[in-house]
Parts: sequence; structure tokens; C-alpha cells
Amino acid sequence: MIDQDVIAAHSAGPAKPIRSGAEYIESLRGRGLKVYLMGERVEEPVDHPIIRPSINAVARTYDLANEDPELASALSPLTGDRVNRFLHISASSADLVMQNKMQRRLGQLTGTCFQRCVGMDALNSLHSVTYDLDQKYQTSYHARFTSFLARVQRANAVIGGAMTDVKGDRGRSPSQQADPDLFLHVVRRTADGVYVSGAKAHQTGCLNSHWLIVMPTMRLEAPDTDYAIVGAIPVDAEGITYIYGRQSCDTRSAEAGDIDAGNAQFSGQEAMIIFDDVFIPTEFIFLDGEFEFASTLVERFTCYHRRSYVCKSGVGDVLIGAAATVADYNGVERVSHVRDKLVEMTHLNETIYGTGIAASHQGSAMKSGAYLPDEMLANVCKHHVTRFPYEIGRLAQDLAGGLMVTLPSERDLRHETIGPLVEKYLKGRPEVATEDRIRVLRLVENMTLGRNAVGYLTESMHGAGSPQAQRIQIARSMQIEFKKGLAKALAGVSNASREEISRDLSTYMARVFAPARN
Repeated sequence: MIDQDVIAAHSAGPAKPIRSGAEYIESLRGRGLKVYLMGERVEEPVDHPIIRPSINAVARTYDLANEDPELASALSPLTGDRVNRFLHISASSADLVMQNKMQRRLGQLTGTCFQRCVGMDALNSLHSVTYDLDQKYQTSYHARFTSFLARVQRANAVIGGAMTDVKGDRGRSPSQQADPDLFLHVVRRTADGVYVSGAKAHQTGCLNSHWLIVMPTMRLEAPDTDYAIVGAIPVDAEGITYIYGRQSCDTRSAEAGDIDAGNAQFSGQEAMIIFDDVFIPTEFIFLDGEFEFASTLVERFTCYHRRSYVCKSGVGDVLIGAAATVADYNGVERVSHVRDKLVEMTHLNETIYGTGIAASHQGSAMKSGAYLPDEMLANVCKHHVTRFPYEIGRLAQDLAGGLMVTLPSERDLRHETIGPLVEKYLKGRPEVATEDRIRVLRLVENMTLGRNAVGYLTESMHGAGSPQAQRIQIARSMQIEFKKGLAKALAGVSNASREEISRDLSTYMARVFAPARN
């Protein structure tokens, strides 16, 4: 296929603007994706029982925008119309806050990952990075980016972000790898664009997106120029293969009935993406070779994305509610230690939300006009998320009891002979149906051990950078000299000059209150 034919293929996408969750689901049909799941080719992902719950979760983002447009949509300056908030560039700290409120609400509605935050944060990051690139190099990246953004806003499409390379030998840079494809890179160039090869891992919601934005995963140096590539690629582009990630208890979605799945309607999705000579037209390239901007993009993206983990507080609301319901059904809802555990779960959950939304409240304007969250608080939010969901999950399991992991199956419950025995002996409070008790226990299992534990626990640990990544950023931002100066001044230490304190205070105030940032 010649480049112009491939360019034409890149014009594909939703035939008309998507207005609802049902229309979104239909937009995913018939794309001919090359998807493998457990060693088999999946011909139509929309209809696969393991994949479909993740599609339902994304569909909920469309329906929420219709139900509560103030929360889940915003007025676009590019199109003049209201657009889904996941496609909106935050132009104020209030916009950042509304993102967080939307994320918590969607966590409450789905009990899982709804898969659009990476794309939203990639778009917001690229708005300022492409602007800064143009200012330094007189390029046209920002115009390309805003043109693409207007296009996807009009289509109301889903954007997936693809940042994490498979990385190979972590002790070597991309250009030093024995196999160059262990990081996505440009393999050849033409007058019309570039071709890339490589792989991206842990890609949330990639099959459920319409476009992928590929980005570098780390700081790059001059030898890594071919790895410094950012571009938009249709999910169904030629040369892409998807290998679906296996998750705990995922085959329960394919079983008869809906009880054993725990949350049969919604789930998350991760896959590995293989790029084999995939074309990106020039109009969809937003960085190409400017290796020093890779670290800038990664830092800004992680700033947005780490405070986006307030979504876990919405999922936490569901888990707290499930644990409290189990206590009710067991007849121990008034026991003091039960109530204290629910208080502790709530305290931890609100701490996640509080630091994330504080990062948004203290956001400040970039030169492009996009608002960036406070970096310190964004990293503190994500660092909480690497810990607190595990403790919330532990307390939920404590309140659920051992029955959560020894329950008979739904087939046993429905069985003509043993079903009445299950019904009789798994009864809690007389007025509560045994099936209802089983359903809530299965939900706790789903969220702490099963399929949706992937997003609530392990992904909370490693998504947007593993814990040490946040500690590094916190160390860079903690302004220890300023704090030492405060202590010295109050203690009367002689070598604490007023000039030093004043200078460090200015730096601190600039971080918290600056009207614009480079």
C-alpha cells in the first residue's frame, strides 16, 4: 500500500459524531482488528464475553455526558460546541477539578477502570508541549495537534494513550538495546510521514479506542533521536497486532449466569500492542526527533495522570459500600470494630481524593493556555494510591469474612438438588435473600482478588509510574532548603540570611501561585 493510500485509511473513524453509549459500542464493530486472546484470534471484540464488559465501561462515559453535561462535558474553543470532558483541554483550575469530579463519579458507576484518563491526560500534555516546541524550533506541531484535536472532538472519539514501551534491558537506553524494537521507534521516513515499529505494554482500553497517541516513555538523549516520536494512529491501522492481557477470574465473564463474575457488567482492559512498520502521516506527527522534549512530555503527562488517580476514590466508594452491605447482611453493622474499620476505609479513600483534587485546585497556566496540576500534590496523590487501596481492600476482606473465597458457584445455587442446601446454609439475616448476600460477597472478591482487582490494586501500584518514580519527583519538589531556612530563622541560627529565605520563599510562592509556567 502506498503512503497516500495509507493516509486515506487514516481518515477513517466514526462515520458520524457519537452521541451515546449505544452508538459508541456500534462504532467499534467491523474494524477488522488483529486481536489475540488466549492464543486465539478474536474476530469481533465487541461480542467477546471477556472483552465486552470493558467496552460497557467506556460506553458509560458517553452516557454520563448526556445525563450530567455540566460534570462530563465542556465547551470547546476549537469547535464552539460542548464536547466530552475527556476530549477537553483544561483552561482553568476549575476545569482540572471537574475532571477529578467526573473521574470519581465514573468510578462509582462502574466499579472499575473506564479507560479514558490516559487519552485525556495525553491530549492535555501535548497541548503545552507542542506549543513550546513551536516556540523553540518554529515548527508547526501545535497547529497539527489542535487540528487533530478539533477533528476528534467533532467525532466524539475515544483516544488511547500509548506511553509504556516493553523496555527490554532496563540498564540500557533505547538506542543501546540489543533489539531496537524493544522501544517504539522510526524505522523509515518518506515525504508523507514516518513508519514505526516496536511494542507498547499495559495499554489500557486500547481496543476500545478509536485513535492511539504513541509517546516516548522516558528521558532521551541524542543517540535516541529515532525514539523521539509522538503521533496519532487509528486503532485499526495496518501493521498493528493486539495481544489481550490475561486477568484473574476473567473467564467467569464467559460463564453462564452473572453472579460469579462479581461485576458482570463492567471491567477494565489492558493489552500489548505490536507495531510492525506502521505508518504515521505528517499531519498526525506532534514530535519527531526533538529528543530533549521527551522528558518534558513525560513529566507533564505524569503530573496530569498521577492526580487522575482520584478515580480510585470512586472505586473505593463502591468497595466501602460493599463491605458495609456485607456487615448489614451478617447482622453486625452496629458492632464498634466494624464501624471503625469502615471509618478507616473512608479516611484513606478521602485522603486519595483530597490530594488529587488539591493538585487540580492549585493548577496553573502553561504558555499554551492549558492548565497543569500542582506537581508535588499530584505525585503525593499517586503515592497514596500505591498504598491505600491495598489497606482498603484488606479491610474489605476482613469484613467480608472467609466465605468470600469459599462460596459455591452460581451453578450450585441454581442446582435442583443442592441449590436449596446452599440457600439454607448460607443464609445471614432472615430478611435478606441468600442470593443477595452471595452477590455482594462476589463483588468484594471481584474488586480485591478478581478481575477488577487488576485496576484497583496492581494497576494502582504501577500505573503512571511505580512508587519510586513518585518519590523521585517528590524529592525534586520538596524545597528542602526553603524549609531549612524557615527553621533556622525561627531558631535564630546565625547563618540563615534573610536573602536566602526571601529567595527560597519566592520559589515556593511561584510553585503554588504562579499565573504562568514555562
